[in-house]
Amino acid sequence: MLAGGTLALAGCMVGPNFKSPDAPAEDKYTAEPLHTDAPNAQQLALGEALGRDWWQLFQSPAIDDVVKRALAGNQSLAAAASNLEQARELAAAQAGGRYPQVGLTAGIGREKYGDQFLGTSPKPPIFTYFSVGATVSYTLDYTGGITRSVEQQTALADYQRQQLRAAQLAVSGNAINQVLRIASAQAQIATVEEILKQDRENVNLVGQAFAAGAVSRVDTVSAQSQLASDSAELPPLRQELAQARTALSVLLGQPPATANLPDVTMTGITLPQRLPVSLPSELAHRRPDILAAEAQLHAATAAVGVATANLYPQITLSATGGPQSTELAHLFDAGSNAFGLAGSLLAPIFDGGTLRARRRAAEAAMQAGAANYKQTVLTAFGQVADALQALQHDAEELDAQSHAQDAARENADLTRRSYTEGNIGVLQVLDAQRVYERARLGFVRAQAQRYTDTVQLFLALGGAEPQAPAAQVADTKAAR
Repeated sequence: MLAGGTLALAGCMVGPNFKSPDAPAEDKYTAEPLHTDAPNAQQLALGEALGRDWWQLFQSPAIDDVVKRALAGNQSLAAAASNLEQARELAAAQAGGRYPQVGLTAGIGREKYGDQFLGTSPKPPIFTYFSVGATVSYTLDYTGGITRSVEQQTALADYQRQQLRAAQLAVSGNAINQVLRIASAQAQIATVEEILKQDRENVNLVGQAFAAGAVSRVDTVSAQSQLASDSAELPPLRQELAQARTALSVLLGQPPATANLPDVTMTGITLPQRLPVSLPSELAHRRPDILAAEAQLHAATAAVGVATANLYPQITLSATGGPQSTELAHLFDAGSNAFGLAGSLLAPIFDGGTLRARRRAAEAAMQAGAANYKQTVLTAFGQVADALQALQHDAEELDAQSHAQDAARENADLTRRSYTEGNIGVLQVLDAQRVYERARLGFVRAQAQRYTDTVQLFLALGGAEPQAPAAQVADTKAAR
């Protein structure tokens, strides 16, 4: 009967009911249409969602292996998984307040009644008593305050779930970017080493001409200077490679000195030619940071209900029952049973405006959560727009760098041939060689940037909700 009456009283909950924000009305990310008519331009598949293992679009076993290892071994993800477990347990603990609280008590005491406590009845002597029994208490949730607090904690748990998703997405993207960084640095190092090989050939060529008296000392010094200048390109690239390997080992949760890193090259990674791109309305229900902002707004909305419920009286029902006796040997005799029923009401009368101020603060927090949600959506749209435009420009730049490299190569070959025939000086050969070197490095860097911007697009689109890594699940259960 108690539960039935409570359900009747709990039919109304104070405070606003949360409603998920409406999906954005936009159907495109950029003001100007994107052109994909450049040679080898990637094609956009608007309205298609990324698959769960979106990194497999690069068709690289090395990337697949690195991402899986990062999701399983990254310590930041382990901490985020534990934070989620904590939030879920706090929500479960808060939900326990909706049910009667049952306990077992046992006590022993010595007592003396005052002279006027029993009126004219004979005053009992000082006595010792023993008691054991059950206690039941229940707070009526007629305002829905307890339910709102459970709703708030559940929303905070959902926030932590989206935070874990965001961390998984970031770790996946960072791991791929470090693999690309390693492959790019290795490709640039190989290019510079080929350039140095040509520089040495130029030094030998000029040296032979100088020995024959065909050129001056200035020509030999110029060739040697070019070799020294190009040699200075290698140390920064080797440092870039070392830093990328260190960053990748940390992402994998392994010490840099003993990390088992893949040997990957740009030729072993395929650039996705067809790019799934979610519509803006779908993105708002996909990106973990947007969903995390929505969960925060939900929690802030429920907090208004909690603060509102605190303005009303709190009604608690309690009951006790069990044997009592002044002699331990007769504690469990048939006539020793006793019980008690009580109800209490705690109503705020004057608190200096504290409760109403807390309610206004909760309402302000809800408004801030709504603004933060809108800003998060806008930021997400901007990141997708930037990534789409970057890919368009990357295709144009790569095409231009390819033509520049071909033209510079042909010019360098013709110049070297003219030099051997004695038609031009060595400075023209070195100038042509320098242009070709810059064109080759520019092509390698443009190629790597295109891969990186493709990853950034996938990250901006929110990836897909990955399955919890088995290692993290096992660690979380072990911690419990």
